[in-house]
Amino acid sequence: MAYDLDISKGADPDQLSQLEWIETTGTGGWASSTVCGMNTRKYHGLLVASDPKDPRRISQVSRMDETLVTPAGNFELAVVDYRDTLHPQGYRLLRSFSKDLFPRFTFQAGGITLEKTIAAIQGQNTVVVQFEVREAASRFTLRLNPFITCRDYHSLVHCNPAIHWDSSFQDGLWQANPYSGMPGIFIRFPGFSFFPKPEWYYNIHYRQEEARGMDHMEDQFTYGWFEKEMKQGDRILITLSSGQAPKKEGGLLLDQEQKRRLALVRQVQDPTERMLRLAADQFLIRTGSGSSRIIAGYHWFTSWGRDTMVSLRGLCISTGRTDDAREILLEFFRWLSEGMLPNRFPDQGEIPEYNTVDATLWLFVACHDYYQATGDQELLTGTLIPNLQSILDWHEKGTRYHIHEDSDGLLSCGQEGVQLTWMDARIRGRVITPRMGKPVEVNALWYNALMVFSEFLKMAGQKALSVKYQLKAATAKDRFLKVFWNPELNCLFDSIDGDLKDDAIRPNQLLAVSLPYPLLEGTEARQVLDRVTENLYTPRGIRSLAPEDPAYRGHYSGNQASRDEAYHEGTAWAWLLGSYVDAIMRVQGRKARTMARKVIEDFRPHFQEAGLLTVSEVFDGDWPHTPGGCIAQAWSVAELLRVYLQYKLKPLTPSSRK
Repeated sequence: MAYDLDISKGADPDQLSQLEWIETTGTGGWASSTVCGMNTRKYHGLLVASDPKDPRRISQVSRMDETLVTPAGNFELAVVDYRDTLHPQGYRLLRSFSKDLFPRFTFQAGGITLEKTIAAIQGQNTVVVQFEVREAASRFTLRLNPFITCRDYHSLVHCNPAIHWDSSFQDGLWQANPYSGMPGIFIRFPGFSFFPKPEWYYNIHYRQEEARGMDHMEDQFTYGWFEKEMKQGDRILITLSSGQAPKKEGGLLLDQEQKRRLALVRQVQDPTERMLRLAADQFLIRTGSGSSRIIAGYHWFTSWGRDTMVSLRGLCISTGRTDDAREILLEFFRWLSEGMLPNRFPDQGEIPEYNTVDATLWLFVACHDYYQATGDQELLTGTLIPNLQSILDWHEKGTRYHIHEDSDGLLSCGQEGVQLTWMDARIRGRVITPRMGKPVEVNALWYNALMVFSEFLKMAGQKALSVKYQLKAATAKDRFLKVFWNPELNCLFDSIDGDLKDDAIRPNQLLAVSLPYPLLEGTEARQVLDRVTENLYTPRGIRSLAPEDPAYRGHYSGNQASRDEAYHEGTAWAWLLGSYVDAIMRVQGRKARTMARKVIEDFRPHFQEAGLLTVSEVFDGDWPHTPGGCIAQAWSVAELLRVYLQYKLKPLTPSSRK
């Protein structure tokens, strides 16, 4: 599934700026902007690098303005938002945009057709920008002007005396160290001349940040511009790198990256599968220390334990990247503490946070799928069994935040002011959905953890211990069925805290049907699916709360507090479609695959909005289900890809329908 946009009949910058693209480096960095080239977020940039010394990202080059200098006049291709005006207005010269392996822009002006391609290079803080002159009646000059930010990617920069005004240009390589303590910027301009003119540009406006209630005005610095004479048929590649000069010539890097991506989808004919596999690749990174991680979402998430364990099945195991899965599992086992996985690895390298009850339980599901795919006996006996045993021991006796196995065999958790489940929004210390006690999905995961471990023990020949955990699982299941069923609504309570039972209709109950070891089958499972379909299903994801609930918020918008209020109170989540499809396949019999295919078909239009050819984090619960949050979210992509491959959901061809 490629994306092609014909803009030859005119361009609307407001519409084009709603369509975003991202190229990732596999180190945690990226290049990203909008189709028209206008940066609408502080996170947009042509070179956003990951410092190999620590996990932070640094926005180094915000953009590179292009100008065609011709006898008929100068034609500026950039678009910059100064709030009250757009200048330049290069969107008027943009004729088409496409994205398959890479984003590609075609401009026409002054008898010239210029094509620009942007590619981030895997494993390096390097971005290649290729210019190809498709048509030119006569020679012209290509002028390029890079604009520097050189800041933490969450921050903004303003005119300041600390910036170093000097730079160097020799043999086509330009370099500068704008600030002490920051990595240097290296850009290769082969065959260009440099015209130094250091100066600040003021009051650049980021409209998406303003809409999110964030700081949204910035100043940017330029050291000058670069020029080269061009003619029809010319091809030139500009290579931007952080910290060191580009390792290879731009053409070699681009060819290398193209081959790598094509290898990911070799022999994949189905456009949706191809698109999802390429999207999945963007979340797998290797840090400066050499460890494998999954980035939870772009542009502002780092590595999260819960998101990693949910995503691992779709990003790695379903796609056959089991070596990556093994590395990530081993990496997370190294971070086990008191029987818990970290919830989040912070930006600045601080000690990871362990405030999650479900991330560690999702680890059991990830290990189950990994072993099913690989039969890795060495990892099973040497790593999985001893570490999973330790986790269960800690949960039985109790660990942080009152997480413990209760006397009835179910798992209980909760501490005032701490958000432990995936519904984790908090505003100024107030947890929006505290869900203290026994959340339904936590106990579905707990039951699965016990069953997975019992099966692992059986495979390792530890039959007596296997039976022990099988009996524990049976006890938990029996108690679950007695206390969680809500006969008035024919579905499951969302959480239980002593005698208090929360009857809010939420999607968490899906996990009692969808996980490898379901707690519900038959009539009850079908009733849960029916309740979710009736109250929570949307074409873009599963709502986090039923619209009939007084606490429901149908729009995810506004400042941070407003968004957090809605985050799990009605906002629809694409990642839950994976569990929804699992439930359909479990309970709907012969019509299940047709119903599951319709879920994918209903969702398909999103691939060509917001973050192009990837999947957003969240959507409004209300029509038209506007996308929000991150433009590319790991578990959103992963869960759609997992069920798409697992259940063979690609569209039927006319011949296969007969």
